[in-house]
Amino acid sequence: MKSKRLLLVVIFLLAGLLFPSGARARGPFEDRTTAGIHSFHRVPMTDGTLLATDVYLPEGEGPWPVVLERSLYSRNQGMNGFINDGYAAVIQDVRGFGTSGGDSHVFYADGWRPGLTDGADTVAWIKAQPWCNGKIATSGTSALAMTQMLLAPATKDICAQYINKVPANFYFDVIYLGGVFRKNLTEGWLTALGQVPTIAFYRDLPRYEEYWTYYNTVAQAGNITAPGVFAGGWFDIFLQGTLDGFVARETGGGPGARGRNYLVMEWGTHGRDTTRDYKYKANRHDFSDSDLRRRFFEYHLKGNTSALDGIAKVNYYILGDDTDPNAPGNEWRTADTWPPYPVRETPLYLGTDGLLAANPAPDGGAFLEFTFDPNDPYPTWGGANLLPNLVSGPYDQRKHSTSRTDLLKFATAPLDAPLEILGKVKARLFVSSDAPDTDFTAKLVDIYPNGDGREIIVLDNIRRVKTRQGFDREAPPLQGPDEIVELEIDLWSTAWVFNRGHRIGLHVSSSNYPRFEVNANTGADHPVEGGEMRVARNRVHCSAAYPSALLLPMPQK
Repeated sequence: MKSKRLLLVVIFLLAGLLFPSGARARGPFEDRTTAGIHSFHRVPMTDGTLLATDVYLPEGEGPWPVVLERSLYSRNQGMNGFINDGYAAVIQDVRGFGTSGGDSHVFYADGWRPGLTDGADTVAWIKAQPWCNGKIATSGTSALAMTQMLLAPATKDICAQYINKVPANFYFDVIYLGGVFRKNLTEGWLTALGQVPTIAFYRDLPRYEEYWTYYNTVAQAGNITAPGVFAGGWFDIFLQGTLDGFVARETGGGPGARGRNYLVMEWGTHGRDTTRDYKYKANRHDFSDSDLRRRFFEYHLKGNTSALDGIAKVNYYILGDDTDPNAPGNEWRTADTWPPYPVRETPLYLGTDGLLAANPAPDGGAFLEFTFDPNDPYPTWGGANLLPNLVSGPYDQRKHSTSRTDLLKFATAPLDAPLEILGKVKARLFVSSDAPDTDFTAKLVDIYPNGDGREIIVLDNIRRVKTRQGFDREAPPLQGPDEIVELEIDLWSTAWVFNRGHRIGLHVSSSNYPRFEVNANTGADHPVEGGEMRVARNRVHCSAAYPSALLLPMPQK
């Protein structure tokens, strides 16, 4: 019963996040709405599959520029905003979902896969309609943003996109982070979609292989001719995908796309800011990505050449101390690029005394060790989560960090001056284990001064040891605790200021459950119900010979 209630909450959450209020009942053919005229169509794809499609036309004489949304969830969402702005609006159920025909397999037919180009087929159909003036844009959030990303390389007939909170590479940004199955999000989301068989399908593809290349939009940037507005958040589940999508198109896009994109990075999560441990400032709402979308479409669809005047290419909110009113950060900033400045990757070296320091410890066999029991994994608490069984956002890590023994904690001395980071954070660890394979996690935290003491999560991620030679192959099993290997953990990106008197912290463990599936420590890709779950003794080495370090992106202003 509990799992059924959770499933209903997930469906409600996705509907509330992706489908704004104002939806209307519609007849099967044509009827008049508060904003104009609606008609229903079954649009044929190249292979003959028919996709359920609603068209809304403004009052008056056309033809009009068109905004398209393609959804896995429902066509019952309000399109009045677009219609009132003078656009024809088209909303479509993707293949196999809603009332569309065909087999349902998430995003399988939405991109450039040979013979399955539903997005491009739909755009071609729209362009041929008498009510279309030839100017077509796309819009949408989350899954509706992913359908846009997959569509973009497959057609030259769109002129603008609004892409809100999106993965750029489905393998690395959604399903397997650091080579580890993203259990809570993947299972919860696909179950809510009625796609339980797809969970097993993805679990059978743990390495980066040909199947996943059809979901890698970064590699397709040169084939994209439409510019986009990319909008994301620093605790969003697709944080890095939004940044990667913008950078790829801005620097490597095709004609019409390169150099013409906009980025908005706000403060929050994927629509669920549940934090009670960190108080956002009221000015976080001072910039509106929806207003930028309106201006962007005015420019590209209506030819209003002044619509984007005064808008910077990059608008980002930088976070910081939430208690000191004079602390730097907690404000919107602008830039021409991302990152805003050249970045120097600056190491803070891990010491066996728990310090993060500018220099590595002297040579020697120094290491720290902890026991990782997959039957008692380290719990997820805050960070980039979506589903309602996990809190999301900047939570205080002391809920678990003060009592768990399967955790290594490192911190700098209190800072003499504020320290700002802008860009991608990494952890380079030299590790060993008595298990043939295991995982390591890294978590960046902002440690408040004594009297407060909060350990606020900034970023975190995970890496599987057997992916150390690449995500498309499996490295040999570890041969015991004397075999030391280098492992890089990509924590994704942030814009954050550590205030004077704060300490920069790093937490290292081997699990983050249930966000990520636990490693059975046997060498298997996934734990098997009732199968072996091995306890591992895991080490992080800290010396000049094995200089484990936290790598921070220091802007060179």
